[in-house]
Amino acid sequence: MLLDGGDPTMTTASPAVRRAELVVGGMTCAACATRVERKLNKLEGVTASVNYATERAVVHTAVPDEMLVAEVTRAGYRAEVLGRDRPTDGPAADVRRIWQRLVIALLLGVPAADLSFTLALVPSLRFPGWQLVVLALGLPVVTWCAWPFHAKAAAALKQRTTSMDTLVSTGIIAATLWSGYAMTRPAPSAVLDGGWGLLLRPSGSLYLDVAVGVTIFVLAGRLYEAKVKHASGDALRALGELGVKDVTIVGADGREKLIPAGDLRPGDHFVVRPGETVATDGVVVSGSCAVDGSAMTGESVPREATAGDPVLGATVAIGGRIVVRATSVGEDTRLGRLTRLVENALFEKARVQRVADRISAVFVPVVLALAAGTFVVWYAVGGAAEPAFGAGLAVLIIACPCALGLATPTAMLVASGRGAQLGVFLKGHQAIEAARAVDTVVLDKTGTVTTGRIAVTGIHPHGVEADEVLRLTAAVEQASEHLIATAIVTEADRTIGAVPMVTGFHALAGLGARGEVEGHDVVVGSLRLLADSGVTVPPEVRTEAARSEGEGSGVVAVARDGVAIGVLAIADTLRRGSAEAVAELHALGLRTILLTGDREPTARAIAAELGIDEVIAEVLPDEKAAVIQRLRREGRTVAMVGDGINDAPALAGADLGFALVTGTDVAANAADVVLVGTDLRVLARAVRLARATLRTIRGNLWWAFGYNVAAIPVAAAGLLNPLISAAAMAASSLFVVSNSLRLRSFDAARAQTTDTQ
Repeated sequence: MLLDGGDPTMTTASPAVRRAELVVGGMTCAACATRVERKLNKLEGVTASVNYATERAVVHTAVPDEMLVAEVTRAGYRAEVLGRDRPTDGPAADVRRIWQRLVIALLLGVPAADLSFTLALVPSLRFPGWQLVVLALGLPVVTWCAWPFHAKAAAALKQRTTSMDTLVSTGIIAATLWSGYAMTRPAPSAVLDGGWGLLLRPSGSLYLDVAVGVTIFVLAGRLYEAKVKHASGDALRALGELGVKDVTIVGADGREKLIPAGDLRPGDHFVVRPGETVATDGVVVSGSCAVDGSAMTGESVPREATAGDPVLGATVAIGGRIVVRATSVGEDTRLGRLTRLVENALFEKARVQRVADRISAVFVPVVLALAAGTFVVWYAVGGAAEPAFGAGLAVLIIACPCALGLATPTAMLVASGRGAQLGVFLKGHQAIEAARAVDTVVLDKTGTVTTGRIAVTGIHPHGVEADEVLRLTAAVEQASEHLIATAIVTEADRTIGAVPMVTGFHALAGLGARGEVEGHDVVVGSLRLLADSGVTVPPEVRTEAARSEGEGSGVVAVARDGVAIGVLAIADTLRRGSAEAVAELHALGLRTILLTGDREPTARAIAAELGIDEVIAEVLPDEKAAVIQRLRREGRTVAMVGDGINDAPALAGADLGFALVTGTDVAANAADVVLVGTDLRVLARAVRLARATLRTIRGNLWWAFGYNVAAIPVAAAGLLNPLISAAAMAASSLFVVSNSLRLRSFDAARAQTTDTQ
């Protein structure tokens, strides 16, 4: 039985199982997360899952936290218990640490590599004390700057396993030791000074440039990975910041007191004033107001909340003061469930290991065995350690994964720059890995395909002119604060100019208002509110209201002197370019679905304008994520496009998440791609750019591994001096970089032709 928050010190027949979270530092690949997870799960009474993207370990355990931390530490990583307020800065700290090491590596490594390479090729240029100069420049790079690789390699060795860090560390150490040995050897004869002989024998050559180059290249790749990993956790941090910090509660004696939101308990009564965010899920006890829930529920029009109505945390009160009884707090709220959904979705993505991680399990041990075997064979045949060590080192260096480490980061860097020019920001490798297989695009409605701002879309008068209906309605609503009033006043300002002043204004329960305009008694609100206020509503007015509601619009009725004179249709409006964007997606052969928390008629009306046939409406945030998972279980590769808090779990759970930069930070952080600007036609460009980037990365990886496979036998045969191996490795890296730079000229229109052929 799982009992969250149980006390492990209690003496019972079976210790209480509780949920703990650890921040795990020092992980450099998905294989590291798997290793930590395996170590934790070996503890008795522990079930753990480790998220590489967010550096979190979620543990259901009956053992003390200290034991969990100690086990992670023994595996070679850092760990600390995560507090309730989630005050960790682990990923950001990793980015800073890697950046510091990379800067030092560049400042010292570039001159060290230049000197090492030059003095290896032209021994006549060597000067007294040159060895100390090269070592002084290079040793900090291959020791302190490369320390993360050495530490991870040692940790893997303790666990009797290997990783790419093993190969990197071994290559750096071997090249450094051989350089130190070569520096003590006499310079080659003049006959060999400038010819092939210098390149084809190890005597006198320096390979510190190899060790420095490997360190710099791999650190650059790790810096990019750390930034992506830090961004993956931004959605969780942003969700954690949505809740209010302090809340005003009402005591049994009626007195109000300000307390930290974390101290709020179910059953407490708290106050929400106009413009404030609702602190937690609850039920209205007294008062009334409009509640803007668009970010949480996707509803484009605010809903009235009066006594007895439920309200959600993180929604905003408009135009009224309410007292709410808290029904759930913390992780039990809708926002808490959203956070868990995003966390779980990010975890599932993190478990998809990179190509390099999967191959390293076999590639690294094979390379180490080949290098050792080459040394043994050469030593056995020739009986000399120097050529044997040179051949073995050549195998190790030729296999060192510089090009592999650059394959993804360089393509992503260039694609990010080109994407920024096109209005697309690619956040990580998930985007490009999923883009090619995407066959279904799910679009949120409010704030994504629509502007998210309601406006007057129609005026239907009865017995008067349309301008008179708008003029009287705006006159009353200009004294109101809610979003519908703002939309009506804005429309009046745009079409008829100044409106008369209202006197005797007072708000009515039910999103309505009343006042005197030019001597007339004017009532504005729903048809039900007008009827309750004693207003006569002609059948024609009811018919127009029903027709507008059937088309998905909200309806505001207006009465003058006790008789309804018309209705205004209020609706969210399509974002510019939305219909064209959907048409472009269809041209790419993609299936589109409109997914929204709004009402069915409203969703159907918007879908018809867009040319979308499939509509799923009136869904809650967790239901949105469930729809995405259902589509994936059906074999679909799904892209989700959204902008609100309620879209975050679906964005994180989709194969490919697109968020609008104009939306919430939570949505942007949960997505894989951020669309810059408000024109949705950039969506098709993003898909094409991601596909082009994926093709480039695949080409880079094929070259990197193909080069290693082809060159290792040549090096093992003794036909490559380690210096040539280093040059070949640099050439391979240059090819990867130049291939990635081709993305700078990516043309969306040309890509469209290619994709549709």
